[in-house]
Amino acid sequence: MQDIKNLGLEDLKSVLSQWDESEFHAKQIFSWIYQKSAVDFDAMSDLSSGLRKKLKDNFVVSAVKLAKKLESRDGTEKFLLQLEDKNLVECVSIPTDERVTGCVSSQVGCKFACRFCASGLGGFKRNLNRGEILNEVLYLKHNSKTKALTHIVFMGTGEPLDNYDNVLSAIRIINYKEAFNIGARRITISTCGIIPGIKKLADEDLQIELSISLHAADDKIRSALLPVNKMYPLKELISACRDYIVKTDRQITFEYVLIRGVNSGLPDARKLATILKGLGLAKVNLIPANSVKELNIEPPGKLEILVFKDALLKLGVNVTLRKSRGADIDAACGQLRLGYEKR
Repeated sequence: MQDIKNLGLEDLKSVLSQWDESEFHAKQIFSWIYQKSAVDFDAMSDLSSGLRKKLKDNFVVSAVKLAKKLESRDGTEKFLLQLEDKNLVECVSIPTDERVTGCVSSQVGCKFACRFCASGLGGFKRNLNRGEILNEVLYLKHNSKTKALTHIVFMGTGEPLDNYDNVLSAIRIINYKEAFNIGARRITISTCGIIPGIKKLADEDLQIELSISLHAADDKIRSALLPVNKMYPLKELISACRDYIVKTDRQITFEYVLIRGVNSGLPDARKLATILKGLGLAKVNLIPANSVKELNIEPPGKLEILVFKDALLKLGVNVTLRKSRGADIDAACGQLRLGYEKR
């Protein structure tokens, strides 16, 4: 039977209408599922017994199981969740004094094989459907230590724009008042640079945040780090980003993972400032690379990182340096799943 979490609010209203039931019940059902974490239609006590039976006869409420949990000294929690087909996905709760960010996955594995990321080491298996993505959010909301979520980032395993329809439909439910009620501006999609997806996203009329995994300022280095650059090279990517900013009047964040001996020198900083020139609504988020033994990469030293950041500031680039979180629990994408599956 179909997972009811794969229905949007309007879809559910349509089903209720076909059953000659009030569409008002759709909001009640959403509240039970997404606000109260109901996993059984019988628990929905403000619905008639007849409606509950119809729901049980036609739908299931999917769930995930915890395979492993790690907790960092800084409060970051990482959850490895088992889906109903036994595949595994990761999600992370990242608390600060001002917010609690949930980082969720969009695919089981990843096909894009970025050199600095452990997500693709086990290969790509499949897309997550809408209900599975929402189950990650539900799990974070009700099982993390903070018991709260203020922000959602699609920066876990997988490429969100390669699973466009499921990710966007999940985002709309995350945004619904009757579900998670997380504002669009508190939801971020991170992409390695899928240009058709960026263009499509610009027409969605959603005030979500867009983050581009850039990581290099010339095609040779970027293609070595992100093979997707061979299909969507820098010139075309920056052009698509410029069009996105003009069309949406929204800022783009360019993520730049600093890797020792690869992209962290002063010439790299100057090239980066040059290609971003003219993108007024843009900023750079510098991220020291996570050490991943299987990938043979290391972050630069602290001084080199600060010199790189200072060079960008002097060249007029809006730049921030991401504080590392969860380093002691391998909180980077794919690391927990990779270690678990190697057992």
